[in-house]
Amino acid sequence: MLRSVGQRRVTTGSGEDPRVAELHAAVSRLRRELAGHRADFADRGIAEDELATLHAMAVSGAPEVRRLRRSLLLIAGAIGSVSALSNGLAGVRKAVELFGEPTREAP
Repeated sequence: MLRSVGQRRVTTGSGEDPRVAELHAAVSRLRRELAGHRADFADRGIAEDELATLHAMAVSGAPEVRRLRRSLLLIAGAIGSVSALSNGLAGVRKAVELFGEPTREAP
């Protein structure tokens, strides 16, 4: 796996990358909050699908930074105006930011 300069994989005593553990926890929290939010909104399905994608990446243990950021943008666009979900969304954003910037491909 390629990493940005200065970026390294950190593991806990259990062998799990703490960034992945944080992503998994944040995604799980937001999924629960979204499931408990009774009001329907137009892009709810998009948010649910992208949260499922983030969950799958966290479970795999090796999320792709570009895909993480894309999913975050889609989720933010889908639920950004739902103030009841803003704390959960902020948690997911912070967890995604732990992975740093995506590497740039050579032209």
